[in-house]
Amino acid sequence: MRKLDDLMKTFSHLCLLTLVSVCTVGSAALKAQQPLQVDIHWEKVTAVSKTTPTLQVVVNPPLRPGEALSAGAYKALKELGADYVRYVPWLPYPKLAVAELEPPTSQKTSWDFSLIDPMTKDFLAATDGHPVILNFSTIPAWLFKTEKPVPYPADPNQAVWNYTQGTELRDPSGRELGDYYARLVSWYVNGGFNDENGVRHESGYHYKLAWWEVLNEVDFEHNMTPEQYTERYDAIAGAIHKVSPETKFVGLALAAPGRDEKLFEYFLNPANHKPGIPLDMISYHFYASPVSGETLDHWQYTFFDQEAGFLNTVRYVEAIRKRLSPLTKTDLDELGVILPTDNKSGDNVPPPAAYWNLAGALYADLFIELSRMQIEVVGESQLVGYPTQFPSVSMMDWTTNQPNARFWVLKLIKDAFHPGDKLVETSIRSGDLSAQGFVTPGGRRLLLVNKRNREIAVSLPDADKATALAVDTETAENPARRVPIAGGIIKLEPFAVTVVSW
Repeated sequence: MRKLDDLMKTFSHLCLLTLVSVCTVGSAALKAQQPLQVDIHWEKVTAVSKTTPTLQVVVNPPLRPGEALSAGAYKALKELGADYVRYVPWLPYPKLAVAELEPPTSQKTSWDFSLIDPMTKDFLAATDGHPVILNFSTIPAWLFKTEKPVPYPADPNQAVWNYTQGTELRDPSGRELGDYYARLVSWYVNGGFNDENGVRHESGYHYKLAWWEVLNEVDFEHNMTPEQYTERYDAIAGAIHKVSPETKFVGLALAAPGRDEKLFEYFLNPANHKPGIPLDMISYHFYASPVSGETLDHWQYTFFDQEAGFLNTVRYVEAIRKRLSPLTKTDLDELGVILPTDNKSGDNVPPPAAYWNLAGALYADLFIELSRMQIEVVGESQLVGYPTQFPSVSMMDWTTNQPNARFWVLKLIKDAFHPGDKLVETSIRSGDLSAQGFVTPGGRRLLLVNKRNREIAVSLPDADKATALAVDTETAENPARRVPIAGGIIKLEPFAVTVVSW
């Protein structure tokens, strides 16, 4: 009997534990189903936005005239109508990026814009009426001391990753370097230039060049010390300023800002520059980089965890900037994700379709956080990528030649929010969702970002007066769609970026 009593007690205990467990799980499930409450205090302004959302355009062969992807990409860029778009002819394609590939002699020079001009003109036409940032980042290899001449492919479409060689300029004064960039700029703004032998080269172009960024990824492509970069910045900016006095300059363009404290401290100190050299704006980059083997369910946490680290770097850099050069602006002109499969065999296998929405959600969350910090320019990277050339970073689908969700997120944000908007006190009790209210000339607006691979319901104030547009997993390669608000509740699809307007 005692054994039976013991068994009955054990059974009763197990039943109680089961009941508690079921109740707990049921309570958690019920709690999870409850709409989140967003609290917006429209009268409490926390900051005035200085932030312009934009993107960068990196020169790649599919952007050459006549290519289907080029036509689709520049059509999208023109319709976007963004300011401060960054244009970068760069490292892998010397013939598409370097205007003088051979060192000059007393008999001849090798200046040649025949492959560079068509792409540049297409870009300038697509961004006509908007200030842009040009960055011909690749220095001609012959300007450096090297053991032997650096070769480059005859085929302009063939990528080469070792064109940039040497660390010491053959002209240590920097004048030869500055002269190269002065002539390059003069080609586009002054109708042409006189070459090293005094021979005139006519272009007929008279573009207005608002901004020039000096070099790119100094810590990656050029491997310069703070002193070397500052000297070369001064040489290039000084020379360009003489031929294009209205042009302003962006410096640094760092790939790994968290490791470059010395560069910020040195470059942002006006005492380290020649007299009259402007410090108009600095730039640096961030890419979330998950490890191999992670899936979408991991990425939804990895991306935002890495973002948090980057935002700490931004706060640190801002403290340096405000202390040393408070009038200098900030352009975060490469923001995105690089998957571990990029540029490897098999990178033509696309990521899950929802990846593009998640990457778009990351940009939207960065826009919220950087607007709160009053960062001036927030640039998504990049218009065109494709297999072998960072496909996970693309804002265009290279198979359909249509914009993907990352592009449509940028357009949704760009159309809704502008510098001068007032950020107001906004809170939501969940790490799965970001929310920020803005008072804009067009009315009150709320930006919502679903960071998770599941639907999230949100309770809205004055919902009967609100409308909403969203880029989500249902929009695919289409613009933002109208989403219903029923019973005061809006349901956000996985990784949805939503603008609610009153």
